[in-house]
Amino acid sequence: MYINGISLSPLVVAQASESYQSGTTLNRWVEVLVDCPGSTGLFTYRLPAQLEIKPGDILSVPFGAQQLGAIAIRLLAQPNVDLAPEKIREVEDIVSVGFFPSAYWELLNRVAAYYYTPLIQVIRVALPPGLLGRSQRRIRLVREGGAGGRGQEAGGSNYLLASPDPFTFLTPTARQVWELLQGQPAGDYSFTYLQQKVKSAYRGIRELLRFGLVESYLEPPRLTRPKLQKAVTLTGTIDSDLTTRQREILEVLRRHNGELWQNELLQICNASSSILKTLTQKGYIVIEEREVLRTEQGPVLAGDGAKSLTSAQASALATIQTLDGFAEVLLHGVTGSGKTEVYLQAIAPLIKQGKSALVLVPEIGLTPQLTDRFRARFGNKVSVYHSALSDGERYDTWRQMLTGEPQVVIGTRSAVFAPLPNLGLIILDEEHDSSFKQDSPIPTYHARTVAKWRAELENCPLLLGSATPSLESWISVRRQKAEGRRQETYYLSLPERINSRPLPPVEIVDMRQELQQGNRSIFSRSLQEALQQLQERKQQGILFIHRRGHSTFVSCRSCGYVLECPHCDVSLAYHHTEEKAPELLRCHYCNYARSHPKYCPDCSSPYLKFFGSGTQRVTQELARQFPELRLIRFDSDTTRNKGSHRTLLTQFANGEADLLVGTQMLTKGLDLPQVTLVGVVAADGLLNLSDYRASERAFQTLTQVAGRAGRGNDPGRVIVQTYTTEHQVIAAVRSHDYHSFSQAELEQRQVLNYPPYGRLILLRLSSLDPIQVQNTAQIIATALSTEEEFEILGPAPASILRVANRYRWQILIKFAPDALPQLPDWEEVRSLCPSSVSLTIDVDPLNIM
Repeated sequence: MYINGISLSPLVVAQASESYQSGTTLNRWVEVLVDCPGSTGLFTYRLPAQLEIKPGDILSVPFGAQQLGAIAIRLLAQPNVDLAPEKIREVEDIVSVGFFPSAYWELLNRVAAYYYTPLIQVIRVALPPGLLGRSQRRIRLVREGGAGGRGQEAGGSNYLLASPDPFTFLTPTARQVWELLQGQPAGDYSFTYLQQKVKSAYRGIRELLRFGLVESYLEPPRLTRPKLQKAVTLTGTIDSDLTTRQREILEVLRRHNGELWQNELLQICNASSSILKTLTQKGYIVIEEREVLRTEQGPVLAGDGAKSLTSAQASALATIQTLDGFAEVLLHGVTGSGKTEVYLQAIAPLIKQGKSALVLVPEIGLTPQLTDRFRARFGNKVSVYHSALSDGERYDTWRQMLTGEPQVVIGTRSAVFAPLPNLGLIILDEEHDSSFKQDSPIPTYHARTVAKWRAELENCPLLLGSATPSLESWISVRRQKAEGRRQETYYLSLPERINSRPLPPVEIVDMRQELQQGNRSIFSRSLQEALQQLQERKQQGILFIHRRGHSTFVSCRSCGYVLECPHCDVSLAYHHTEEKAPELLRCHYCNYARSHPKYCPDCSSPYLKFFGSGTQRVTQELARQFPELRLIRFDSDTTRNKGSHRTLLTQFANGEADLLVGTQMLTKGLDLPQVTLVGVVAADGLLNLSDYRASERAFQTLTQVAGRAGRGNDPGRVIVQTYTTEHQVIAAVRSHDYHSFSQAELEQRQVLNYPPYGRLILLRLSSLDPIQVQNTAQIIATALSTEEEFEILGPAPASILRVANRYRWQILIKFAPDALPQLPDWEEVRSLCPSSVSLTIDVDPLNIM
């Protein structure tokens, strides 16, 4: 699993064969990464004789006064000369045998180096929750004849237990500890608890250990345990000495191939567990506990075979199937062109070859539809892995991957670290989506970048699919083709929809003219007419709104005062909970909430007005104007609960609603063939943002949401409402013209040296003290400005200066990607930050607001 010569700078992993064996002196020390906030370096520990430790094992080690989780990095024949051997502490125990293959280990190191993150932070992101847990030292009484007689081994001092008054021999401290343990039914307490209850408890415990009255043991971390369930197995033939009832139960077992889960058998037979106990005693059945894997359970689906492909799909698939080894493939297919079918048919032969596939999607909301299609094709070989699963589900899905069975894992960005052995293909669906980038906490990785490294290390193809590719992927493919590196880069196009269905016509409505003509509704007359027809024709539609909630802000019409969050520099949005319930104002950044005041807090005027439109406001307005229209709201407010994405989409697909009203989630790859109308209530919220990526994001969002219409047999229609009809993004969306938009946008980026032509690193500083964070930002910017190889922009306050009472400043470093400059020593930069100021280094940031 581990080999010499792997470039892991600055770490080198030893060979697995160099593990420490009892009785040898080859490697008597180990360097570990300790799971403790603030500790980033390697620590040396002594190897106990009874443990066989290999690099990659998860250990329990003493660290200060605690027992912490740690990962064995490398074995040493000699400790560092600066360390006094007598001060080196010993490893307590192995918590979990390592499972880091060399390519996976290199990936983690590459992420740590590129994103300037301590390796232990990357490991925390990669492992399932709880695996690096804290073990706990415990003390328990030695019962005479109990605990396996271990008290006898402690120097044979157990005669004290038989003494009429053992207290005679004990100091007052030891006596207090003894009494505490005696008062507990199990005679067992944690070392930490005893320290809290008895002053200098460690001295008393040491004394009790010496006398053999107590024993010390390590309780491993409370990791997620395997789930066990009782199974009943038929072992004997049905004889005449059985009662009729017993015979019935055995007959049921026989009909189910001699095996059933106990709860199922009892339910089918309407029996109690006592009758099974009798059958066990008679030797007819065996009851044993077996592990049940906790995985996300989808609905039972009918099997699905491969569909016939269009010529463009067949050509794309043929190219993908010829790839042997690493290659980067951009599959640029218009909405509804059948990219998912290409994915499915590309994976099918890999599964037969015993290989696995990893499919990454931007949001959890996308997984139900995609997972159902994959499960219909590949059955139980499909697993889902994302942060909304329970810890138990994530733990079991992770272990299922380690079996090496050929499988397909579908997940969000963190699934890029899924430990799939024998990986044959990595797919990023909707690769342009900003959800693939992590802003915080560190590492601030982009799943597309990490997926590319992983594909290189695993020597398998990376397939990037999108109707609106990111400009980074677009320019990367074009640049590499221009340089003649065609063997590693492929551009595949699906320019038409399935069955030659046309892309829906996009109608742009100028809301300025609507206002001039007396229409004060949030719906244009064109959209009102389309919604009326939707109802009459019994068709379905989607309404896209940029913001959730009811109104984006509340303002006094007398003095202009805007109600703001007391902890953040943003206005409070109005959220309507239910009829006759108190009106609630909420902050979308820190979740602060307050009731809506009757009077203006500034001038006491009663004239407070709601401005802007969120999903709640739109649904209320729809209910007022179109009372017969059945609605489903689909945003982060209505999809908080587990399984709610699937529930709402299933209701809509079953025709239980006419209109789906939602935010960005609606744009992410949903395939709803019955949708004929898409309305965008206010496109301007996407266009007017102070971010150099605003135009690209607006084009991608509007094109993607427009692509939800007309996927079935009925033609589609898209209505986009805006106050800036002349904007270049609006013109490109109207004609579904990615090429002209990307060309114009890339020209602007090149002039300004912004990505993909330049690289950025964003330093985010925050503190509760506004003066200190500003001063620190200025000190760091001054220190950085001595370098001439990169450009410093800032320091400047973040676009929202205060969030959750923390004041935020930013410094942007801009440089050309071709000649990588001598970047700053980040440890030196961090040393300029006082403890009260937090610094995050965001490499290749997507969000600079």
